[in-house]
Amino acid sequence: MTETTTVRVDRATHDELKRLARERNSTVAETVSRAVRGLRQEQMGQHLAGSLGDSERDWLDADIG
Repeated sequence: MTETTTVRVDRATHDELKRLARERNSTVAETVSRAVRGLRQEQMGQHLAGSLGDSERDWLDADIG
């Protein structure tokens, strides 16, 4: 079993987590893990959608031949 810890959330958030977990036949811990993964993916998407820096543009424009 993996090591665990406690995360404090307000009652409404806890109730929503329980509802989401129940709908997905999952545990609250698995639901929180999925939410964290989704937030990380969203953050990566925002980063990738951002403007390229000079060094990134130079790398993409480099002559490979």
